[in-house]
Amino acid sequence: MLLRLACLTVTNAYTALRLLPVGDRDKDIEILALRHQITVLERQLGADTKLRFAPEDRAFLPLS
Repeated sequence: MLLRLACLTVTNAYTALRLLPVGDRDKDIEILALRHQITVLERQLGADTKLRFAPEDRAFLPLS
């Protein structure tokens, strides 16, 4: 689990660096696209299935 958390930290650090020169509008569009992907995945899994994020996922995802 620590290895996965370290991997996620490095990946998200590079993502954050990539987003620095990007404007707010582009960030909002990317957030909407990611939320749409999660919605589609939930629909494919079934109506009664809810995605469950691991604690290390929730450290980076501000989802409810």
